Amino acid sequence: MEFTNFEPESFIYNYAFPGEEKELCALEMRSFFGKDTESRILESTLKIDPSRSPFMRGRMDVILEGEKLEDIIEQVKKIELNAATFKVMYVKVSGPEKVDFEERRRIERKVGLQIPGEPELVNPDVLFGIMNVNERWVFGEYHSSEAVWLNHQQKPHSYSTSLSTRVARAVANIAVPDPAGVKAIDPCCGIGTVVVEALSMGIDIVASDLNPLILPGTRENIAHFGYATEVTFQDIRNVTGNYDVAIIDMPYNLCSVITPEEQLEMLQSTYEFADKVVIVTIEPIDSIIGNAGFEIADRCVVRKATFEREIIVCKKTR
Repeated sequence: MEFTNFEPESFIYNYAFPGEEKELCALEMRSFFGKDTESRILESTLKIDPSRSPFMRGRMDVILEGEKLEDIIEQVKKIELNAATFKVMYVKVSGPEKVDFEERRRIERKVGLQIPGEPELVNPDVLFGIMNVNERWVFGEYHSSEAVWLNHQQKPHSYSTSLSTRVARAVANIAVPDPAGVKAIDPCCGIGTVVVEALSMGIDIVASDLNPLILPGTRENIAHFGYATEVTFQDIRNVTGNYDVAIIDMPYNLCSVITPEEQLEMLQSTYEFADKVVIVTIEPIDSIIGNAGFEIADRCVVRKATFEREIIVCKKTR
């Protein structure tokens, strides 16, 4: 919102994730920002919509900072809200919190009283955040994440072996961190879990699958959420055209067991139409990836009870 005479100097993202998806969150961080962090706070000059990530709780657009809280209090007096209402929220970082509830409310009131404008606690035009991070105080507009992926759990058709919508959303982000000008394909789309997440984030993606029985359900899932894209009945070996990235969830259920030779053939085919591939697999396939002409650029493991999946980011070696 254009509300102030200050421009953001950086962006701070606060994260929350289940322990079994810590590696996946870190891989998504590296895909977005080129780095990850052991803490649940990441600061960057890159601006990402926090609703894209299933792990981001929100983003603060930092416009003021100081060594002491008093430095912030003095600076907020110069904010120009242009008749917009506001609220100040102390941003609580996940994990052990040194600042108790009453102290957080006191800080919010102390800062808010110095902002020229009309406070609105229920439905403000602007939500400001204040936090103590990286040994200084920061202040700026705070944007809460919307759990879009959560709504996609209620789709008309699903398979027990499908990726969860949260994992699927992270995989789409890992494949396409910046959608601008990127063409993507999911050539083993199944019921369309990854495709729905990608489309919801504005990613230009098409889909296909070798199983004609599943495709009506795939199309219905996509249309159910108001999205649209090309979904075709097609063997991965017959895919034509050029794509910046392919997302392949390797077949593994009882109806689609494939041999290492078939896995190699799939990836060799992918090499012909995609510059980058993000593979989801439950089996070790490093040697197959290399034999297909790709090199592994990054990876992580996602665990659910005793079940493990690997997410592997690959690029062409030549």
